[in-house]
Amino acid sequence: MSSLWRRARGRPAAAEVRQIGSLEDYVNAFQFGGASYSPLGIQQTMPGQASEPIPNDFHGYAVRAATNGVLSSCMDVRKDVFSSVRFTWQRLHKGRPSEMFGSSDLGLLERPWPGGTTQDLLARVIQDADLAGNAYWARDGDELVRMRPDWVQIVLEPRKFRNGTLGWRRLGYLYTEGGIHSGNEPVALLVDEVAHFAPKPDPLATYRGMSWMTPILRETSTDGLMSAHKARYFENAATPNLVVSMPREITPDAFEKFAAKMDAGHKGAHNAYKTLYLGGGADVTVVGHSFSQMDFSKVQGAGETRIAAAAGVPPVIVGLSEGLAAATYSNYAQARRRFADGTVHPLWANVSGSFAHLVRPVGGAVRLWYDPRDVPFLREDRKDAAEIVWRRAQTIRALTDSGYTPDSVVAAVDSEDLSLLVHTGLFSVMLQPPGTPGMPTAEPAPPTDEEAP
Repeated sequence: MSSLWRRARGRPAAAEVRQIGSLEDYVNAFQFGGASYSPLGIQQTMPGQASEPIPNDFHGYAVRAATNGVLSSCMDVRKDVFSSVRFTWQRLHKGRPSEMFGSSDLGLLERPWPGGTTQDLLARVIQDADLAGNAYWARDGDELVRMRPDWVQIVLEPRKFRNGTLGWRRLGYLYTEGGIHSGNEPVALLVDEVAHFAPKPDPLATYRGMSWMTPILRETSTDGLMSAHKARYFENAATPNLVVSMPREITPDAFEKFAAKMDAGHKGAHNAYKTLYLGGGADVTVVGHSFSQMDFSKVQGAGETRIAAAAGVPPVIVGLSEGLAAATYSNYAQARRRFADGTVHPLWANVSGSFAHLVRPVGGAVRLWYDPRDVPFLREDRKDAAEIVWRRAQTIRALTDSGYTPDSVVAAVDSEDLSLLVHTGLFSVMLQPPGTPGMPTAEPAPPTDEEAP
């Protein structure tokens, strides 16, 4: 540990920071002849609302998720399903997964801290992974301790190979309570002391993960602007924007009084649908678009669908409007299967491997795995699994009745390789020609009363 600390202090780990630039920075400027220019545009009385930049850190992502309904809903669906599983041991028989069983060694994952459960642990794990792309947990005796992702540094050193550098080797982790700028003393941990869960790799980092929200930050900004647009629409009497023009002879004081009186009588939802009376040469022009003119629901629904796609959750599972319009509960099962097979099962497999070295290994060919049999979300899958088992049993019986050895039949069915079948050389009686040596002969039937002497 002291060696790791000395190496980390001597060669501090460089923070892998992704600066998320704003698209407007590139659109609103261009270069020609070495000089920068801004594009000419029409000066409007309603320039619109600038999108609020999202800080590319854990705190910024957490605030955005807490204030955006679509992000929060997607995270809740992922958390509810992901945290409903339980850990178990699974034997490996000839390299293939076999029976699952439990033991007291799983107590650390079943009671990760006083009063905590496996569901509490997995809920915090997926929350950190969703927001930061990484979840870090350390073992302190009989408890698991969460390390806030943005307060953790991964300590690396160059991997020397043939007088050159061949990538990076992970030495351990540094955790600083309050962050690296807090002034607190960092805690050094070795690789085997930390469970690092990073389901979505960062393409610009070696070991660090990336939040699934990063690719759709623009969509979340747009969704927030559309929600603000709805609020402003109803706050301003739920009517289109109006431009009121006055004759040039009007004095500034008279204009200010007219504008204040018009706002007092017609601005706000409580003044909606009032009749507007004008005089003195004032003219009114309607500008902008209503919700129906700009097809507001489709525009907002498309953005919500892209956010759900980044989360790996079908829109109909979340209950988004566009998903419900395009799907019905008749194909809800297909959407559920897509979410379970394509999103949740890979996450469960990843988290099992991430926490495996924090629990005492069981002897033999055994791995830490997950048991989804009691997950309510997957109850229909249990029916399909039972049907698969039934069909496999029928196949085993048919091959055994055909004269193959039972052991080779089971091995062939498990591996889906019929070349493993070994025949006993015995065939069904119905396949033997009449009079074949060694075949049992039928005993003559006893005489009937009429045939008896």
